[in-house]
Amino acid sequence: METVSHHGRRTAYRVRGSDGDGAPALFVHGSGGTHAVWKSQLARLVGDRPVAALDLSGHGESEDVATDAGPQTLDAYAQDVLAVADAVDAGVLVGNSLGGAVALTAVLDHGASPDALVLAGSGAKLAVLDDLRDWLAGEDGGFDRAVEFLHGDDLLLHDPADRELAFSKTAMRECGRAVVERDFLSCHTFDVRDRLGELAMPVFALTGEHDRLTPPEFHEYVAEHVQDGAWTTVEDAAHLSMLEAPEAFNAELAGFFDDLEVSR
Repeated sequence: METVSHHGRRTAYRVRGSDGDGAPALFVHGSGGTHAVWKSQLARLVGDRPVAALDLSGHGESEDVATDAGPQTLDAYAQDVLAVADAVDAGVLVGNSLGGAVALTAVLDHGASPDALVLAGSGAKLAVLDDLRDWLAGEDGGFDRAVEFLHGDDLLLHDPADRELAFSKTAMRECGRAVVERDFLSCHTFDVRDRLGELAMPVFALTGEHDRLTPPEFHEYVAEHVQDGAWTTVEDAAHLSMLEAPEAFNAELAGFFDDLEVSR
């Protein structure tokens, strides 16, 4: 892992490839995740362009930040993205769930100007169920209940192999209850539906066809309310389609990247 120092902390990231013609893409994970959720993108998209993925503050190998859940945390995470994007000269931001909210915050509130945005299992508003927020508060074994709930049918995953299920649960537990709760509470405050028209760059929204956390209609809404939008679904997957159906996800992403190059 490489690191970049900014705002008094170090943010870790991994980068693969250096010879592709396309502008580097930077991938931003979701709540309770790390850069490793993008392992199939780091391994398989490098022939077209350099790709990088970071650990947001308090996740994986990145130093934590002392922020209240909500806009303050989203701003701090956006600073992480901006620092790594500058280090790798990223031209495309790709965000999953919370990562999509962070990418949008970086653009709308912090002046980031990527060539394009990809929202994967995300949306312009990311409300969180009351029960899930209660469980994440951690009383009476609530965190374990939250982890199990999120790995139920068609939430994070649709029909996962045992290794995918174990990978996702382990990542969330290693992040720890406090960070995961902060992530989800920050998502709950996020709502930029009235600002989507400010986005002038191409925006591509996609998620698994079975995603119940950020369903396909969230992505259709984004595509219809930005200046230059498109959306699609990934078959046989739910919220973490990049992990569960990497070949189909990568094919959709590669097609979007190709369209970007043609339009230049």
